[in-house]
Amino acid sequence: MTQPLILVSADVKPMDGYRWHAAPSTYLEAILKAADALPVILPSFGELIDFDAILDRVDGVLATGSRSNVSPDLYGEVPTEENGPYDPERDSTTLPLLRRAIERGIPVFAICRGMQELNVAMGGTLHTEIQDMDGRNDHRAPVSDEQSERFRIAHPIQLAEGSCLAGIVGPAPIEVNSLHRQALGELGRSLKIEATAEDGTIEAVTVDKAPGYVMATQWHPEYWAASDLPSQQLFKAFGDAARSYAAAKASR
Repeated sequence: MTQPLILVSADVKPMDGYRWHAAPSTYLEAILKAADALPVILPSFGELIDFDAILDRVDGVLATGSRSNVSPDLYGEVPTEENGPYDPERDSTTLPLLRRAIERGIPVFAICRGMQELNVAMGGTLHTEIQDMDGRNDHRAPVSDEQSERFRIAHPIQLAEGSCLAGIVGPAPIEVNSLHRQALGELGRSLKIEATAEDGTIEAVTVDKAPGYVMATQWHPEYWAASDLPSQQLFKAFGDAARSYAAAKASR
């Protein structure tokens, strides 16, 4: 069977006098190797994009993590320099893309910033700088020049009983990495909690009664998709959902 096509979100980064639309290699490799699918990066051109036209051509959508944060003015708060950096071009692309993909039943996997985008796209809010909140742990990455240290497995999460996530990785608590300053606040429409950290931070969500597969994680399974079993299982489940979607589309 032909590999399903996965549309991947892009950050916009100024570099060497150009504006680059780019996605980290770790996500692309995880799609290729662990999901057995082919990634295609969507440039962040916002309203210039015909979302239905591009979604007609793909079998899944992956919203990546990023160093940038969703702009707080999209959920009723005031942007600050301390909470940045921001990427408004990505916001204007990924939020409507996620909404439309979910409406159409196209499989979605949203990671870190991607999960936060999903919540905001569905009308939810975010907590910024959660390390400063009473009762919350510091979920930021360790300070290190070594990526493997920054992305190391950091803490356990508890899976909701009967959740989609538990159906993928099993019902027992799993260990995940942690590289975020923000977390979900008020849940968006139809979002359902799949897992939490010991301090109550929401670590995974899905969309209740969505017409297609939706999984979102606050941690980064893409980094360990070659060696960590739960990370592999998450990407395999996403790839399987994309294959099923592609097969159903071909039979119409």
